[in-house]
Amino acid sequence: MSGDGPLLLTPDWPAPGNIRAVMTTRLGGVSKAPYESLNLGEHVGDDPQSVEKNRNLLIACAGIPGAPFWLNQVHGTRVLDCAVSGQDRTADAVLADQPGQVCVVMTADCLPVLLCNSTGTQVAAVHAGWRGLVDGVVEVTLSRFKDPADKILAWLGPAIGPDAFEVGPEVRERFIQAEPQSAGAFVPGRPGHWLADIYQLARIRLERAGVGFIGGGDYCTVTDHKRFFSYRRDGVTGRMASLIWME
Repeated sequence: MSGDGPLLLTPDWPAPGNIRAVMTTRLGGVSKAPYESLNLGEHVGDDPQSVEKNRNLLIACAGIPGAPFWLNQVHGTRVLDCAVSGQDRTADAVLADQPGQVCVVMTADCLPVLLCNSTGTQVAAVHAGWRGLVDGVVEVTLSRFKDPADKILAWLGPAIGPDAFEVGPEVRERFIQAEPQSAGAFVPGRPGHWLADIYQLARIRLERAGVGFIGGGDYCTVTDHKRFFSYRRDGVTGRMASLIWME
């Protein structure tokens, strides 16, 4: 990308040719500190006009065919359908089965998961913070696909890395109770705390569901100050977006 527009990441995965997916960074927008510069969240205290300009920049730069289906994310497991109009958008995942419907989730440390089937007829975007992940938001979204899990591809977008995600013992216990294999995703941190690998926790669940391809999981939003917003690092900050649609 040139310096006059949003800096975007694209998944490295064997998705069908009609699938388009992008993940924004914090670079290439108009917002001022502490939201500099491509903040896409309306709910974080940024100037609304700046957010609108950033969203328009994203649409133009990424060639997005229509207005993304923005959600009011609450760390739950509700999944919406892009085709249903007038619905309450309080949810943490959205699915589409028609070209031009743009699924999107926002993050600033939580894990974005993009999904598509191998025939390119369904796509979904999932916001997987630890609460949603342990409660099954990924599995609920997979259940909305018409194809079996082995025909589904998943990409794990930038999230808090395993050396930065410190949690208490109650978080570890919840994951282990739900899936004993999750114990391997935690290593001891400072006394009374654990370091959690949210990428590994997501892979365990995707693998258990039988998902055919799992990619991504290569970044840390906390330590990569230049490219990513991080709520844990900065507190008051912007939001990035992960988007997927069919042409």
